Amino acid sequence: MTGIADLAPLERAQEQKAWYWYDWANSAFYTTVLSVMFAPYMIEVAGKAAGCPEDLDDAASCGNTVSVLGLDLAAGSLPFYLTSFATIFSAFLLPVVGAMVDRSAHKKRHMAGFAWAGAACGSLLFFMKDDQWQIGAVAIVLASVLAGCSVISYSAILVDISTEEERDRVSSQGWAFGYLGGGLLLAVNLGMFLGHDAIGLSSGMAVRLSLLSAVIWWAGFTIIPFVRLKDRPPVERLEITGNVFDRSFGQLWRTLKDLRNYPMTLTFLAAYLFFNDGIQTVIYAASTYGSKQLGFGDSVLIGTILLIQFVAFGGALLFGRFAQKHGSYKPILYGTYAWVVIVVLAFFLPEENVPLFMAIAVAIGLVLGGTQALSRSFFSLLIPRGREGEYFALYNACERGTSWFGTFVFAVMFQLTDSYRPALLALIVFFVIGAFFLLRLDPERGIREAGNAVPSTV
Repeated sequence: MTGIADLAPLERAQEQKAWYWYDWANSAFYTTVLSVMFAPYMIEVAGKAAGCPEDLDDAASCGNTVSVLGLDLAAGSLPFYLTSFATIFSAFLLPVVGAMVDRSAHKKRHMAGFAWAGAACGSLLFFMKDDQWQIGAVAIVLASVLAGCSVISYSAILVDISTEEERDRVSSQGWAFGYLGGGLLLAVNLGMFLGHDAIGLSSGMAVRLSLLSAVIWWAGFTIIPFVRLKDRPPVERLEITGNVFDRSFGQLWRTLKDLRNYPMTLTFLAAYLFFNDGIQTVIYAASTYGSKQLGFGDSVLIGTILLIQFVAFGGALLFGRFAQKHGSYKPILYGTYAWVVIVVLAFFLPEENVPLFMAIAVAIGLVLGGTQALSRSFFSLLIPRGREGEYFALYNACERGTSWFGTFVFAVMFQLTDSYRPALLALIVFFVIGAFFLLRLDPERGIREAGNAVPSTV
């Protein structure tokens, strides 16, 4: 008689722990660089090139322009044009990258390769100083696009290292780990920036070192999942001829064509397109709303940013535990309702009331961490096996390709009303439309149509 222990759960657990580290690694780039420090510093540098007065308190209010590929763009708007360009370009590129990932036996190499290339491009931000905005413009576009490419492989690996029953827990812990890592480095960098005089640095050098630290963090911690994760052969359902690019574009066309065979997957993508746009716009507008409408200073806003980051760590874990008992569909739907309540409460916030503002920030952090983590794991259940890269590319394309629409609505409402309160309130429509599509979704049907096992709780 012989007995062989099933070591698969233990091996998966080891890989899952390694997988979490990439969330920890890349979150530094998204928080320190894209969310907080790049835009204000780029505006300052571009403002010098545009000839804005050095004694101007807010360089964004300077109407002078710089020339970008023959276009005259306001210095204060330049970083937003750059990130918008990177976002739209990514929406077209990511599905092709996803198809390549699905046909490769080396997902972790794609993940790490794109990450290290993105970090190398991002390191050029350190050389953006004085009036030399051009190197920063090239660096941020390339780094942002490459970061998106790396996340495609990272998300596809989730399906390889977890069963359907484990998916919510693994995704939630990954998001939580990312919020913690990104928040820790952001706290250090904000401390360095606020106390730059005490440590003998100029404000510009403090920002440049912060930007550099984020990409070094990104590149360095990527080594852990690269070493510890395993490569697996691709799951190819159909044999495709031609070179890798022919196979990739062929797979992309088939996926778009066959998406109609997975109506629940398409329904969730439509829901995610709207409610995620609302989430991203609320996060983007929070600091503007706090400073311009409610009259808070930089110290309050910086504290709020860090509070949201660390509360989101707990929110991801909390929603993950709830999903283990009740499934991921209901928490996502209830989270969408919660975003409506948050926006309404923020609309009625009195000016200069710090405790209430912080209370709203706590609510944002709790719901933010949970909805993002569970959306990823729930969508993974709606993907046909072997097409994870391309479907996650469509998922990210929905996020990136339309993420400008919420900010556009916010800007138009402010222009029409000259107040940020109705501009914020208008964002409710994104959550309402998202909830409408979620209510039309049959999660068990969608999972079965994709050929996946239905978890005990959905």
